[in-house]
Amino acid sequence: MSTNSLIAVIVVAAVVVIALTALLWMLARRRHLRERFGPEYDRTVDEQGGRLSAERDLRAREERHDQLDIKELPPERRHQYADEWSAVQQQFVDQPDGSVARADDLLTRLMAERGYPTDGYQGQVRDLSVEHGRTLEEYRAAHAVKVRSGAGEATTEELRGAMVHYRALFEELLSDQRSR
Repeated sequence: MSTNSLIAVIVVAAVVVIALTALLWMLARRRHLRERFGPEYDRTVDEQGGRLSAERDLRAREERHDQLDIKELPPERRHQYADEWSAVQQQFVDQPDGSVARADDLLTRLMAERGYPTDGYQGQVRDLSVEHGRTLEEYRAAHAVKVRSGAGEATTEELRGAMVHYRALFEELLSDQRSR
């Protein structure tokens, strides 16, 4: 075999090794994102119109989240929030619309105290998606009912469902659990 042929074989082999390494890295990264974001991964792929754009968005969310100072609550604050939640649930019988609005406000205050920015619903969803992707759909459903309730368009059963949905994320945030 001539020197030129040997060099060509080595170059081709190196290119193949580099390509396989890159492919394996991309697949590992995709698996990481799928596991971390759960159902939010597929939702983002649908919204973004493709995996590459969605994965770029999800990585940006991770980077933003890494800059946040998310902290645990001391036990006495957790108990105070739990007591507030119980009061909101008890008020549901007499004021379902108001209870859903108070549940949303309480959840927003809890997010803020934990260190999540609360500068708008879309930002909250983006920031929560990194560690709470599995309960995020429940938050979306609850928020949609709250919005419809504000316009007088939600049934009592939908409001009850919203309270259940809010509670899922509330309990996760209160206990410092992650849904992934």
